[in-house]
Amino acid sequence: MKTRTTILTLLTICLLSLNLLNAQTNDVTKPIDSLKIANNEKLVVLWTSGDRDVAIKMVFMYTYNAKKYGWWDDITFIVWGPSAKLITEDADLQEYLAEMLKEGIVAKACKACSDQYGVSEKLEELGIIVKYMGVELTDYIKEGRHVLTF
Repeated sequence: MKTRTTILTLLTICLLSLNLLNAQTNDVTKPIDSLKIANNEKLVVLWTSGDRDVAIKMVFMYTYNAKKYGWWDDITFIVWGPSAKLITEDADLQEYLAEMLKEGIVAKACKACSDQYGVSEKLEELGIIVKYMGVELTDYIKEGRHVLTF
């Protein structure tokens, strides 16, 4: 009886651990089953422009709708350069970004640039992953992901 109880306890712990693992991997900052998605179904949007009209009328509109309507299975949105400063100063863009994140778009920012603008902490508060992006962007390109740059 004691062995059976021990086995049931271990089994319960394993099942709970798996549930915790699943909960952690379904974080909105990570695409679900991204490794199972073909690279030709992955889009990287590289937003560098500090132009607000370009952001609202093209970059954010396309990126949001592309995910919402399933045009792409996996979208990574990269904030780099002047765009890092712009998004920290514009409430409308911040609201739009929040909607993009809810749709499952992963947002990242170049730490080197955001540190230069002094906005890294603010970007993180907005839900953007701030990290050095040079190698990662290079890997995306070498993997064959589609990259749009604005």
